[in-house]
Amino acid sequence: MDIEAIYENVECRDIENTTGPQTQSHSQDEGKELKRRGSRCLVLITGSLGLICVLLLVFIILQHITITAERDLMKSYKNTVEEFNQTINSLQDEKHQLQNNFNSLSQKKLELEARVTSLSWFFVSNELKSWSDSRQYCRDRGADLVIINSEVKQRFISSLTTERAWIGLSDTDNEGKMKWVDNSPLNLK
Repeated sequence: MDIEAIYENVECRDIENTTGPQTQSHSQDEGKELKRRGSRCLVLITGSLGLICVLLLVFIILQHITITAERDLMKSYKNTVEEFNQTINSLQDEKHQLQNNFNSLSQKKLELEARVTSLSWFFVSNELKSWSDSRQYCRDRGADLVIINSEVKQRFISSLTTERAWIGLSDTDNEGKMKWVDNSPLNLK
């Protein structure tokens, strides 16, 4: 129903209820006044509704911006977490690789230590001492006179000195029966 029709009905009712020309004129003035007030109310209501719509639109836009920003932030966090996980995996791989290298180097170290332990160290002194004094000198240092149990070793020892040198062979325990300092017998092969 149209607003104009409502006001016309109001005017008609007012006219019917009044008796006389003054009353009709007064009623018409009141009707016009009511119409103006209604128009003002309608303008105020329409303006208020428009303002509410604008505020709602601004609110919706702000919510959209906030949600979009939060979604972008979540994506950023997700990417950061993925990069962090990749870095952790890479570091764990590197750790395993370093652990394997360390284990390999530890094994090589043990092998080298075993080889060093098995190596023979020779000390040739230029001091003139008796066989007993020379042996004691070696024993004081955690060693002993050399035992020659192969032709290769004999050639090597011979290459170390052109002078006479004491070796770890003697017959001090049983004269005429030669033994090495480790009590092994002399083999003349």
